[in-house]
Amino acid sequence: MGHAQYDTDGFDQAAASRPRERVAVKGCIFKDGRMLFLFKPDAARRLSIAPDLEEDLPGGCVEAGESWQEALVREVREEGDNFGRGTIPEGERYVNLEYVSANPTGPFHVGHGRWASLGDAMARVMRHGGYDVYEEYYINDHGNQMDVFGNSVNVRYQQLLGRDVEMPEACYGGAYVKDIAQDIIDQDGDKWLNVSDEERVEAFREMAYDMTLKNQREVLANFGTTFDKWFSERSLYVEDENGESAVSRSLDAMREKGYLYEKDGALWFRSTDLGDDKDRVLIKGDGEATYFMSDVAYHYDKMMRGFDHLIDLWGADHHGYIKRCECMLEAWGWPGALEVQLGQLVNLFRDGKAVRMSKRTGEMVTFEELIDEVGVDATRYLMLSRSADQPIDFDIEVAKKKDASNPVYYVQYAHARICSVLKKLESEGVKFEGADAVDASVLTDPAEQALIRLLAAFPAEIAAAAEKYDPARITRYCIDVASAYHRFYNACRILDAEGAVQQGRIALCLAVRGVIHNILTMFKVTAPETM
Repeated sequence: MGHAQYDTDGFDQAAASRPRERVAVKGCIFKDGRMLFLFKPDAARRLSIAPDLEEDLPGGCVEAGESWQEALVREVREEGDNFGRGTIPEGERYVNLEYVSANPTGPFHVGHGRWASLGDAMARVMRHGGYDVYEEYYINDHGNQMDVFGNSVNVRYQQLLGRDVEMPEACYGGAYVKDIAQDIIDQDGDKWLNVSDEERVEAFREMAYDMTLKNQREVLANFGTTFDKWFSERSLYVEDENGESAVSRSLDAMREKGYLYEKDGALWFRSTDLGDDKDRVLIKGDGEATYFMSDVAYHYDKMMRGFDHLIDLWGADHHGYIKRCECMLEAWGWPGALEVQLGQLVNLFRDGKAVRMSKRTGEMVTFEELIDEVGVDATRYLMLSRSADQPIDFDIEVAKKKDASNPVYYVQYAHARICSVLKKLESEGVKFEGADAVDASVLTDPAEQALIRLLAAFPAEIAAAAEKYDPARITRYCIDVASAYHRFYNACRILDAEGAVQQGRIALCLAVRGVIHNILTMFKVTAPETM
């Protein structure tokens, strides 16, 4: 890549990198706006920076001397992918993170893609911060929506075979339903015309469910998002050899605490005792379980599996559902064990114009179509460009650009640029003498100092992002690091430098490459060596 000037001003820093507040976490202390210490106490002692840190201070309120910069370079090099890794106390560490959890009644929309990106990245940031995260997908495969889905396929199947039947008002009308019906015809022909409507609907419900769930699994796998468990809602109602189910066990535990009562033939949860605005029906008068009953049983099951904390990632339209779910955990004696993160929607654009429909299908743009057009890297990174509580304006054409207006390209280019510089140095016989030989006191240029300060803040950024469940904080930080590196690259010669200055700048390049590589791989985005 040589020394061609890179347009670092082409990226909209104001929009992409909002100021990050200072947080009191181990590894980063600020006083009067000045950074005093940047390492966890155990790391500081190991590096002999400050052997007498006081345990009650969050990182050691001692003023670091010149040696902390050398120690930083050494720490990044020695720790590699573990740089910035934190620890969480026993009893707070084991977390169940549930996300995406779409109904198995159709393809993923782009909003599901955001939840996949966000949940996956949240899990990896939290792991880096010291949590033990168990990722779970809840399959909503119980209830009336499955029957509606089966009947929708039933009607399309009959229509394709020439019968004059109309789609009911309650139906799934997407073109994908017709595709499923055609797949059944291709496999079984017209044999299902000779059975009762009830038998046909039941059979098609299960066939359509299997096809849709298979597609959802494949789309997520291709996107790089995997789960430790796919939990079927149906399993909550299956009785064991003792005649008990997850539903009955959750009800028994709530009854024991005195929060159940019967009224008008229905079974109610006395959630108003815990601050809810009204009590909630769990089992209706006709014996049918409510949707909330499944949530009660599911969350009780999760806690009984030994998790310290539960995090659910939901769409913003579920805001009114949070309080009742918090109440059920409190009823069992686990107040505060559940935390719900609400995610806002994705607004699709193409060259600044809103995209409502897919060019291919004339219907909604699916998550799979978006990935196919812009790729996994751009989709993942752009879906993480803002915190979950903010909507995202995703411009498809920007995501495909190979310039500084595309955030993922901007960051990847910084990584590739560093790799190019290091290869050039190697080809000219310049060797890095090792982090122990670096004299950071020669790195006095403002661009060098800015880069060092940003690198030193990485452990604190990870800790804050993990604590706040905000992986977007790290994407913004990564853009800051890439910007600082581009400025450093343009201001400070590397190939033409000599002696200690060149060695110090090589060390900086290696450290920056390590941190960017760490972040990109953490978010399952490729870190190219050439571009």
